[in-house]
Amino acid sequence: MSTAWTARLRAGPPGEPLALVTVLATEGSAPRGAGTRMVVTETDSVDTIGGGALEHRAIEQARAILAHPPGSWRVQDYPLGPLLGQCCGGRVRLLIERVDPAALDWIEAVATGATLTTRLHPGHVTRHPDPAAAVTPLSARGDRPEAGACWSERSGQWQRPLYLFGAGHVGQAIARRIDGLPLRLAWFDSRDALADLPGVTIIAEDRLPDCIAEAPADAAILILTHDHGLDYALTHAALMRPPLAYVGLIGSATKRARFLARLTRDAVSDQARARLTCPIGLPMIAGKEPDVIALSVLAQLLALDRDAAPAIPELP
Repeated sequence: MSTAWTARLRAGPPGEPLALVTVLATEGSAPRGAGTRMVVTETDSVDTIGGGALEHRAIEQARAILAHPPGSWRVQDYPLGPLLGQCCGGRVRLLIERVDPAALDWIEAVATGATLTTRLHPGHVTRHPDPAAAVTPLSARGDRPEAGACWSERSGQWQRPLYLFGAGHVGQAIARRIDGLPLRLAWFDSRDALADLPGVTIIAEDRLPDCIAEAPADAAILILTHDHGLDYALTHAALMRPPLAYVGLIGSATKRARFLARLTRDAVSDQARARLTCPIGLPMIAGKEPDVIALSVLAQLLALDRDAAPAIPELP
């Protein structure tokens, strides 16, 4: 998920007027979905709600609202075909607001994909994390929301937790490509020599399996360390706990067979062993270069069903 717009809200110079554009609802074919946001200033914009004529018109409206007091807002509807001449032909409803710098505590919740409740008031907008709230999608048709309207959304874009074990060439290639994807990276290695890599957490080998125990059920686990013994310990830990969305182990079909045999000897059930993905990546992509593996694996992770139970393939 792109976080450029949140960074721009945090880093804006004191007193600089900013506008926030939020996609409230869409219908039919639209460039981006509900919850997409962008920040607009007097001279530039950060992130995108889809480009084209819609974004051009939204930027115009956002710059117009910069002349109003902080907290000011308006809701705008755009039928993309008849009004803007965009061939996708859907409808988009936008919330355009002059940012109140004193009311930005909610931004921290966006990084976690938390449920966020928004309420419109005369002259200002309030938002707060609300874990107990049910998501309430808005409509792109009918009466526009007015003061008093309230709804809950999953803030930003949901991100699958990715627990990446190993900071070698493939691990680095994967980590370089996370930005902008709906993945939230937790990256681990045990080698002190790699501590200077941005984003890596160095943990003693005997404690690395504890990280897997703490992973949420929707997490993807990628195991590609420098040591086969450590790979096995992490694989064993991942398959012995309640099912995860994905457990991937770098290696060949031979490595898979050896690990499965050892897992059998260690009394890991057939059902648990069947959850192991090894080799990792899309089978139709055969390249073994780190960058090729990284793109193949990330494509495989993006293809996972968010809501379905973890897949249990047949053992060979």
